[in-house]
Amino acid sequence: MTTAPRNVTLAVLKDRAKFIRKETVRLSRIAGAGHYSSTFSCAELLSVLYYDQMSIEPAQPDWPERDRFVMSKGHAAIGLYPVLADLGYFDPSELDTYTRLGSNYGDHPDMKKVRGLDFSSGSLGHGLSVGVGMALAARMTKRAYRTYVMLGDGELSEGQIWEAANCAGHYKLDNLVAIVDRNGLSIDGHTEDIMSVEPLDKRFEAFGWDVQRIDGHDLGAIQTAFAALATTTSGKPQLIIADTVKGRGVARMEMSLDWHVGNLVGEDYDDVMAELDAGLKPFEPEAAL
Repeated sequence: MTTAPRNVTLAVLKDRAKFIRKETVRLSRIAGAGHYSSTFSCAELLSVLYYDQMSIEPAQPDWPERDRFVMSKGHAAIGLYPVLADLGYFDPSELDTYTRLGSNYGDHPDMKKVRGLDFSSGSLGHGLSVGVGMALAARMTKRAYRTYVMLGDGELSEGQIWEAANCAGHYKLDNLVAIVDRNGLSIDGHTEDIMSVEPLDKRFEAFGWDVQRIDGHDLGAIQTAFAALATTTSGKPQLIIADTVKGRGVARMEMSLDWHVGNLVGEDYDDVMAELDAGLKPFEPEAAL
């Protein structure tokens, strides 16, 4: 079985984060549009989760002891599908049908159609509740797996998220790990203008969670945060707030409201692929506005 941690080098993780971004651009061209910026902000998080952290077995996707992953921000599935294919859950050529009629791979994921998925999404705000159920199931069946839930910060305005946060604290679900992709933007604008969630760490702590806050693009910091997760005897669910840049990796997309959904064609497509090949550059907020 593929158990964690696997001591993957930072160079490999960096390469896989680039792979996630490039595949997102490629698949978006097939579809005619795609969720670029929401996926770019969590590329490093997905890289560390799947290539280093989680205990999984691609050859046996229903392995009972596997860690569970819930992509609550399901519109970023375009970045998750290539990871699953790369790990061997299915043939990468299947992705060439992305969003086409009859394809298993839609804009949001369907766990009944895609090997390696534990959650189907559509409307946001439900993932943490599902994660609570999975964590409770592990306790009831005396299994040691962890459940990881990736949340978008835009969906934190959903009341169901906070009911689930309270429930997790009440049941002391120390086998539950939530990760907030805190990129500060949603399709409607800046999250703090729409519905304030800060101080996010204090709010979750009030519900009985252990909280860490990190740079969500620093691969070493992500690895360190996972290594610091308390053992499943802490009695507290665990939260990692990952401060990220929406659209990270492509200058025109970084912290731009125009690229939540978009389409790159012609020279723009080629220029973005070349930019991604060149690697991440320092984020310059003034240039992104």
